[in-house]
Amino acid sequence: MAGPKDAKPAAKKQPGASKKTEKGAFVSRLYEILGNHAKRKNKVCPKCGPGVFMASHKDRITCGKCKYTEKNR
Repeated sequence: MAGPKDAKPAAKKQPGASKKTEKGAFVSRLYEILGNHAKRKNKVCPKCGPGVFMASHKDRITCGKCKYTEKNR
């Protein structure tokens, strides 16, 4: 007879493992090409530095990495 001690532990799902996104399509939304230069569309986080963009919401601008937030006026 199989009891609770004989049961196999449930496999844990990796966070984000089931989602597959194409980075090329997303990155193209963050930059605007002007001639030979690329201009950033979003603001860069002042704490994290270049390469970490801030998300633009209706009432605030937020960094997803360090949670830095600026309120829109």
